Amino acid sequence: MSGSATTILDLAGLKCPLPVLRTRKALRALPAGATLVVLCTDPMAAIDIPNLVREEGARLDGAERDGSDLRFTITAFAMPPHS
Repeated sequence: MSGSATTILDLAGLKCPLPVLRTRKALRALPAGATLVVLCTDPMAAIDIPNLVREEGARLDGAERDGSDLRFTITAFAMPPHS
């Protein structure tokens, strides 16, 4: 199988709870093994998105901050049983 696809989700300017809600929707739409890169500026996302990733059974591969810009790299896995 070739490399997995990468989806970029630009959520800059959106405030809580929109970044986490849109990230959840995008993550659930991806096949297992796909990568989602989330770009946002909401400071609460630094807490909310890692928690969402854990709840969804995905893997947080990276979280970076550059000033007010946040970047999360997430690998999707199969949806958890409660979904």
